[in-house]
Amino acid sequence: MSTVDRREFLQESVQTAGAVAAGFSFLDATPAQADPSEPLRLAVMGIRGRGKGLALGFAGMKDARVTYLVDVDESLLGPLAKQVAERQKTAAPRTVKDVRTALEDRKVDALVIATPDHWHALGTIWGCQHGKHVYVEKPASHNIWEGRKMVEAARQARRVVQLGTQSRSALHYLEAIAFVHGGKIGKVHMAKAWNSQLRRNIGKKPEGKPPAGVDYNLWLGPAPERPFHPSRFHSSWRWFWDYGCGDIGNDGVHDLDIARWGLQVDFPSRVTCSASKLFFDDDQETPDTQYVTYEYPDARKVLVYEQRLWSPYHQEGYENGVAFYGTEGYVLIGRTGWSVMMRGNKPVAKNSPRFSDDPHRQNFLDCIRSGKRPNADIEEGHRSSLHAHLGNIAARVGRSIPFEGKTETIPGDEEASKLLRRTYRKGFEVPEKLG
Repeated sequence: MSTVDRREFLQESVQTAGAVAAGFSFLDATPAQADPSEPLRLAVMGIRGRGKGLALGFAGMKDARVTYLVDVDESLLGPLAKQVAERQKTAAPRTVKDVRTALEDRKVDALVIATPDHWHALGTIWGCQHGKHVYVEKPASHNIWEGRKMVEAARQARRVVQLGTQSRSALHYLEAIAFVHGGKIGKVHMAKAWNSQLRRNIGKKPEGKPPAGVDYNLWLGPAPERPFHPSRFHSSWRWFWDYGCGDIGNDGVHDLDIARWGLQVDFPSRVTCSASKLFFDDDQETPDTQYVTYEYPDARKVLVYEQRLWSPYHQEGYENGVAFYGTEGYVLIGRTGWSVMMRGNKPVAKNSPRFSDDPHRQNFLDCIRSGKRPNADIEEGHRSSLHAHLGNIAARVGRSIPFEGKTETIPGDEEASKLLRRTYRKGFEVPEKLG
C-alpha cells in the first residue's frame, strides 16, 4: 500500500464520511408522522443525569418541544420543568410519575428514555405500541432476549427507534470509519476497544426506606421485588445485575459499537471473558476489571474489549477508545479525535474535533420527519448491546461460551442460556408476542 500523506488523509476522509453517513440513513422507509410545520413533541422518561441532559438538549432544538417530563422521583420534576420552559420559551412541560400517562396522550410524537437499563426494553415496546418514536439510551436492553423484542416492536409499529450511541452521528467517527472501510490501513483483522477510567467506591450500606416522593414500585418495574437499598438507587444502580449491566454496558457499549462498526461484523461465534472485582471493596456486584475476546472465524476477525475502572490515566490518549489494526497500519479513535500510524511506525495525521451530541439528536428528529432509519437504528444498537451482554454472561459463568447469531442462542450451555433473559414482575412483563 502506498504512503498516505496528511492532505490525502483529511481530504478523502471528509469526502467518504458523507457517503458513510448517507449509507446509514437510507435503509428502509417508515411513514413520517408529524406535521413538518410543527415542532415534534417529546416525553422524556428518567430525568436524572443523562436524562436531564437529553431534556435540555432537545429543549434547545428549534424543531422539538419537551411536553412531558416523567420520573418516579417527584423532587426532580419541578426544577427541571422550569429549566426546560426557560430554554424552550414555553409553558412548563407536564410532569408525571408514570410513563403510561404520557403515552396515552396522542399529541406526543416520541418518547426519550434515560432510565436505568432494566426499563429500556419495556419503555421502548410500550412506546412503539402507542405509536411513538423512541430515543433510548444505551445499552439497548437489560438482556439479549428483550433486545430482540425491541427490534420486533419497532418493525411492527414502523417507528423510528434510535439508540443513544452518539458516535454514530459524529463527523470524526464517520471520517475514521470511512478511512478504515476504504482499505487505507490494509486488511483489518482486529479491533481493540477499551474503557479505562477511575470510578468511585460506593461503600457498604444497609437496606432502608425509599426517599420521600419516590414511587419505588414504579422504579423497580420489571425487576424482582426487593427491599429498597440506597446503593441500588440513582446512579449506582448500574453496578447491580438486577438493574444494570456494569460498565461494559454503560461506557463500554459505546466502544464495542464503534469496534463492531469498523470491523463490519454482526455476531461473534465464541466469547471468552476474564473478569474480577479487584479494586472496590463495596456493595457493587459487577466487575471493575474485564477482558473479553470476541471471535468471528468466518470473517477472520477478532475484537478485544479491555476494562479497568481503577485507572487514573488514559490509554493511547483516550479514556474510552478503539484501535483498528490493519496489515499496513492502524487507526486510533476516541471522543476527542482520531489518528493514523502507518507501516514503519510513521504517524500520518491527527484530527481533533469537538465532540457533540447535537447531530445524533438531530438525526433522530430528521428520521421521524423523513421515515428513514436513524444512524443508530435499534437493530444495530441491539447487536452492539448484545456484545456487552455476552461479555457479562461469559464472566458470570466463568468460561468461554459459544453463540449462534441466527437464533441468538448459546447452544449446549444451559447455565449460560438462562442469562439470555429474565423473569419479569407481574404487570411489567416484556411480552412474548407483540401485536
